[in-house]
Amino acid sequence: MKKVLIIEDHPDMLELLGRQIELMGFVPIIANLGAEGVAKALSEIPDLIMLDIMMPGMDGREVAKQIRNAPALKDVPIVAATALFRDSDLKQCIEAGCSSYIVKPFTFRQLERTVRQYIPTTRAS
Repeated sequence: MKKVLIIEDHPDMLELLGRQIELMGFVPIIANLGAEGVAKALSEIPDLIMLDIMMPGMDGREVAKQIRNAPALKDVPIVAATALFRDSDLKQCIEAGCSSYIVKPFTFRQLERTVRQYIPTTRAS
């Protein structure tokens, strides 16, 4: 099964994203801080990373830079899941190494559409 690493410091959002990723048929891997997220990315080599940007300690931009510097992770898509919405903030996410972004709050359909851009799947009914 495809794995999605979720790096998010808010417990409720982490739980919600984990459940939504499961509903899509993927295995959620969770990390609640940036350094833990980088370590799990290196150990798990996920198919996609959902990354909160505003976190204490190492913020999401720094996490994205560290992930992009790891040869095994350089091609893993990173989607910034952020409350930041100004063009300059979103541009900084991309410059840090994120593949794209989704602005909070978002719906399940928006999340699924974003995830499936990077992990297309066909479901057997």
